[in-house]
Amino acid sequence: MNTRRKIAFGCYAAAMLILAVFGIVYLFRPEFMPYHSVAVGLPWTAVDPSFQVLILALMRAVGGACLSLAVVQFVLLLVPFRQGAAWASWTIAVAGLVMCAGSLYAMMLVTLNTPATPPWFGSVLGAVLLLVGLVASLERRSA
Repeated sequence: MNTRRKIAFGCYAAAMLILAVFGIVYLFRPEFMPYHSVAVGLPWTAVDPSFQVLILALMRAVGGACLSLAVVQFVLLLVPFRQGAAWASWTIAVAGLVMCAGSLYAMMLVTLNTPATPPWFGSVLGAVLLLVGLVASLERRSA
């Protein structure tokens, strides 16, 4: 791998790590996040048990989706990307950017409609890493 592809590999791997950590946290956290508490104006213990089940189910679904995407991206990174397949770089970046965009949209809804401040930095950092990785992975064509 040349230097540009090594940079892309590192950026993609870092973005996947952020996604995997987010997924694991949402899969295994026993209650909602602190910013969720601020958004609804209630501590976890004051939330109706049926809503607790619903919130945890939604968190598990998002966490599972994030972890699943990170695993698929990692496999793409280890096999076709390292073999030089251009489609793998595009697939890793586009799939990750779709996840980042959806995540940022959800966080903006919470930010604009509640007093909570969701952790948007991880999604923005992930998107930047994916974009840098994509640009670094693109082959320069000679004129």
